[in-house]
Amino acid sequence: MTQSAATPLPTPKERRRIREAKSLTQAQLAAKVGVTRETVRSWESGRTAPRGRKREAYARLLTDLTVRPPARNEERDQDRKRARQPEPVAAGAVPVESAAAPEPSPAAGTELPAAGPEQPAGWTPAEAFDLLYTHAAPFLVRQTYLLTGRRTLAREAVERAFQQAWERWPEVAVDPDPAGWVRAAAYEYAMSPWHRLRPAHRQPEAPPADADDRKLLGVLLSLPPVHRRALLLYDGVGLDLPETAAETEASTPAAANRILNARDAVAEQLPELAVPEQLHRRLTELAGAEKLDAPKSALVRSVGEKRTRFWVRTAIAVTTLIVGATALTVRVAPTHYEPVPAPGAPVSGVPPLTGPDRLTAQDLELRRLLRAELSGGPERLAPVAE
Repeated sequence: MTQSAATPLPTPKERRRIREAKSLTQAQLAAKVGVTRETVRSWESGRTAPRGRKREAYARLLTDLTVRPPARNEERDQDRKRARQPEPVAAGAVPVESAAAPEPSPAAGTELPAAGPEQPAGWTPAEAFDLLYTHAAPFLVRQTYLLTGRRTLAREAVERAFQQAWERWPEVAVDPDPAGWVRAAAYEYAMSPWHRLRPAHRQPEAPPADADDRKLLGVLLSLPPVHRRALLLYDGVGLDLPETAAETEASTPAAANRILNARDAVAEQLPELAVPEQLHRRLTELAGAEKLDAPKSALVRSVGEKRTRFWVRTAIAVTTLIVGATALTVRVAPTHYEPVPAPGAPVSGVPPLTGPDRLTAQDLELRRLLRAELSGGPERLAPVAE
């Protein structure tokens, strides 16, 4: 059906949600509409609005991609019982066509998504967490690898970030961008300077197999951490400048300067990446070239719960020890103190100072005898001729 130029469109946030619900990248959607990926990113961020025939084609495509609402809890529970599937998200219980994003490949133009799917109404916290993890974890591991250059640290950072998200799920679930919340936590953990003290991080990991990838990764790691993070968020993930500034806790001019300085540093060593579109393409290809898999969401939740229980029990034990030590101190501490007497005041209970007793007659005789003896010892020997 032909639509007029005033065809209504969803909000920018809803446009992005519809695209991600169908597991489409910005490049794939741009190919369907006949525009560039940068144009789609501008439409979804709200910086620009489509017009004319592009608006009609974009509106028709969004209408075709509209996701039907999730099934009711009772119907979903019945489907699970019939299918006997322990993992509803992995088994396909998500009301969209597929909950998991397709495995990216460098040839297909791997995207680094900026936001995760919205939590469907009526879902349990574990199901919503699994949906977010399935959508964001594989891409986030690759992004963190570009940030650190270490595969093990990238997996560990993403796992810790999702464990924190599960511990604070009531807060994360209502966040406007749950994937951004997890991404910020993962980046903060991965960029912690304390990792330098770990023995495993004193030796560099194996570089990428491709020579161009090794060179690009080396250039990225040579950048200051704050510049590297801003460049990855803006040119790699595709965030807008205010969003990049907010996530890096910097002002918008400061974030812009960091991005420009990072681009200049990359272009100085790799002149072919002076164009932002080429830099974005190479970042996504470098991220997709590494086969970095994240652990299962159920394992992440269980490990996070075990760690939480351990720290809770530790806090209880330390608190109990402090209370016991305080009680023992109160029990054995004296309850009454006598005041110190003033100088010159008599002190009661102290015997009077006395001298030696008078000498008896026997003592006087003994003293006389001792004085009569030679005080220098035995008599001096004199030489005698024989």
